[in-house]
Amino acid sequence: MSARILLLGGTTEALRLARRLGPTAIYSLAGLGRVPDDLSCQVRVGGFGGAEGLAGFIREQGIELLLDLTHPYAAQISANAARAAQLAGIACWALRRPGWQAAAADDWREVDDWAGLVAALNGFRRPLFTLGREPLEHLHEIPPHQHWTVRCLQGQEAVPHAEIIGARGPFELNEERALFARLRSDVLISKNSGSQATEPKLQVARELGLPVLLLRRPSLPAVEREFVSLDDLCEALPL
Repeated sequence: MSARILLLGGTTEALRLARRLGPTAIYSLAGLGRVPDDLSCQVRVGGFGGAEGLAGFIREQGIELLLDLTHPYAAQISANAARAAQLAGIACWALRRPGWQAAAADDWREVDDWAGLVAALNGFRRPLFTLGREPLEHLHEIPPHQHWTVRCLQGQEAVPHAEIIGARGPFELNEERALFARLRSDVLISKNSGSQATEPKLQVARELGLPVLLLRRPSLPAVEREFVSLDDLCEALPL
């Protein structure tokens, strides 16, 4: 008999798994980006109110297994998931996607936070940000010698010294080459998500000899079972 599953998603792998789930399962999204409307499972959009709220939802819905397939940088959500599973007395399994690994010719530089990133960017003129919406909160801080391009899920009108591009992966290699050529970017900024859907940008940076600034991955909580591939997780699921 299959377990009643709550899947915390938002990643490519989570959507792939959601397409395999039946009507008793629940696919939960934070609400950013497109909400799928072609799934057999139930879809829930929005937060839970922290670990305690999530634990309450698990009890109310009779959830038997919690799956954390959120983004590797969604540290607070993963922490809430692990704690909620403990409070509700159920297992939490997580997909821990491996990060990208630099090749011999790559110039990758890790930074710990936004302050470290700003300091590392000082010598560049045309940075391309591909790490979500956080740069949008700092558009008023752009140094006079820089022009920023920010690619995130939701675009907006350009502001002085910045272009904001709304786009969702996967991104094709030739499209990324054309984007870098148009922007004349001299540095790429990214999270080390490990996603195949967004990896082509790293190849273009490698081809152009551009440095890459990577926001260091956060620490994630230990859970009952961790998987590095979706196939391994699916094989273990009681579907």
